Amino acid sequence: MARLEECVLYRNFFEQEQVLFPMTHLMNRHAAKDMDPEESRKLFHESAHGLIELAGSYGFSGNLWQNYLTFLLISQENAFSLACERTGLPKGSICEAARNDFAIFKELYDYDLAIFDKFSSGSYGKFLMNYQNACGRSKFFHKHIQERIGELSQKLANTSDADAFMREIAAFYQEFGVGNLGLHKAFRIGRGEKGQVEIRPITNLAPVHLEDLVGYEAAKKKLVENTEAFVKGRKANNCLLFGDAGTGKSSSIKGILNQYYSQGLRMIEIYKHQIQDLNDVIAQIKNRNYKFILYMDDLSFEDFEVEYKYLKAVIEGGLEEKPDNVLIYATSNRRHLIRENFDDKQGRREDLHASDTVQEKLSLVYRFGVTIFFCAPNKKEFQNIVSVLAKRHRLEIAEEELLLEANRWELNHGGLTGRTAQQFIDHLLGCV
Repeated sequence: MARLEECVLYRNFFEQEQVLFPMTHLMNRHAAKDMDPEESRKLFHESAHGLIELAGSYGFSGNLWQNYLTFLLISQENAFSLACERTGLPKGSICEAARNDFAIFKELYDYDLAIFDKFSSGSYGKFLMNYQNACGRSKFFHKHIQERIGELSQKLANTSDADAFMREIAAFYQEFGVGNLGLHKAFRIGRGEKGQVEIRPITNLAPVHLEDLVGYEAAKKKLVENTEAFVKGRKANNCLLFGDAGTGKSSSIKGILNQYYSQGLRMIEIYKHQIQDLNDVIAQIKNRNYKFILYMDDLSFEDFEVEYKYLKAVIEGGLEEKPDNVLIYATSNRRHLIRENFDDKQGRREDLHASDTVQEKLSLVYRFGVTIFFCAPNKKEFQNIVSVLAKRHRLEIAEEELLLEANRWELNHGGLTGRTAQQFIDHLLGCV
């Protein structure tokens, strides 16, 4: 009999009306020997539909019911799961509450869905317990996480009692985390129905890696060193990547995320108009067991924009100490981020303290401890980028012809940049 209403910690599965509630209702009606064939058929088919859709989205195979229950457990943030994320299996009374809930979930894991086949138009119970996924790839999870969820599902199903069940799920929480922040790489900021700041996962992340960026070895090395120190718990600095457009600043940061995600790195993309929400964002992530980079792409400010003052206070200057698990990485085409005029330096404006105005505008960039310059490549470097990319994509074209066409392309498509080189290669691939 499904006793979900007796759970103390694992509750509020309101978003699971299409699977969890119909299925547990069926289980309870079957236990009470009060089954209406037509209603049972309808409820079971609704649940089967939900499980198959979930498998298509998350790449689940095998016992879809158990995979679904595992998905519920790893997605819910509560006092127990968050404690496990920080320190592993906790001690104290909370374990008694968790043990009670896991005993209930263990009964659900052990339930034989084939019981309902007599009410369905086919053998869907057996079908759902031995599902073969044609695609096998998750739209939302990293492959490593997807595989680990499948392994956890099997381990939980094979546990002998609630204590063993609790140990397995606690170990997962400690290693991978819980909820959106634990199971996804990257996020953006949104607003809830009541206007509250929400951190929402980005599910279609660009598969960029540092080795994809040809050249810029010194710049990449500086970025890697700072990020490695950060993920290993050592002191690290906020980073500003500045320089010419199309030189790989944004790609480098995306590559950093993909490289260090498995070591607990997460990234939250924040736009300029959302800077005033930074304190709310930091409040939600400061006590989590991950390292967060707040990523601001193409950051710059005009004279009339005052958002930079909020950013200064968040980086350094507010009363509250910035958490050790948060850094800010920004990219910009401007070295000093805030637009400057000749008037600022020559004191021609009606400003009694012109030097103070200059210092005010420079004070933001000074709060980034690491600044990394990305300059446009020269002709020889550009040609090398083109050659390397052509080899990676196995383009069969004579090098002399390749470089001649690349030179013609860059004259009309943005000049000598890594982005232009990649666009040229994409053009050739499209012509094959």
